[in-house]
Amino acid sequence: MKSLTAFAVLTAVLAPAFAQEQIVFDTEHNATSIVGTWSSGSRAVRTGSGFANPANQTFTYPKNSGISYSFSEDGHFEVARYRFNSNPSEPNCIQGVVNWAHGKYTIQSNGSITFDTLPDGFQQIQDPCVGQSNFIEPYGRPELYKNWRIFEDATAGPKLHLFQFDGAPLAPMFRVANPPIMLPTRLLRNVTTDQVDGVQGANVLLAGGGRNGAGQVGVSGLLVVGALSAVGLLL
Repeated sequence: MKSLTAFAVLTAVLAPAFAQEQIVFDTEHNATSIVGTWSSGSRAVRTGSGFANPANQTFTYPKNSGISYSFSEDGHFEVARYRFNSNPSEPNCIQGVVNWAHGKYTIQSNGSITFDTLPDGFQQIQDPCVGQSNFIEPYGRPELYKNWRIFEDATAGPKLHLFQFDGAPLAPMFRVANPPIMLPTRLLRNVTTDQVDGVQGANVLLAGGGRNGAGQVGVSGLLVVGALSAVGLLL
C-alpha cells in the first residue's frame, strides 16, 4: 500500500511537467508496437535470466555497458541497466551501477509511460572513492517517462526512443527479441516495503538517469530526488 501511495504522490508532483503535451500515435512516429525486448549500443545488456538473479541478488556482468527495456503484451515491464558515472572533479572516482527492476507499465492518455515497480528490484553500486566501495541495495521506485517514439531504422529495424520526465532522452534502443525476454513477472524474492523505502535518494538518480553529459547531477535530477523526498515525508 505504501508503494502505491508513493506512486500516486510522485505522479501528482511531476504531472505538470508532462501533462500538456499530447502524443499522436501514427505510423510516422510509432512504426510498431512497443512490445518486445529493446537494447542500446552494442546490445550487450539484455533483460532476462542472463543479466540478473533476483533470488540471491546477483548480476552477470555484460561485456559492455548499456540499457535494456522489455515490455510484454499484457502490461509488464523489465529493465536492465549497466552504467558508469564520471566525476570531473575526481577523474579516478568512476562509479559503476548495475540495476534491475520489473513491474507493470501503463501508457497514459497523454502518451507518457508510468512504471509501477515491484519491490524486489535491486542494484549494485561500486565506487572506489567512498568508504563502502561495493554494495547491493534494494530498488523499487516508480518511474515516469514523458513520451516515447519508435522509428524504422533502414538497417537495424525498429528503434525505440524513451524520454524521461523532463524530456531528456535515454540512449536509443533497438528491438532484439519479440516476444520479450523476461524473468517471471511475479515477485521473485521476499522483501518488505521498509527495505525499499530505505534506498538512498541519490541512488534513485542513477536509475532515472538524471545527469547531464558530464556525469554531474543536473537540475532535473535534483527535482526527482526532491519529489521522492517529499513522498517519503508523506508516507
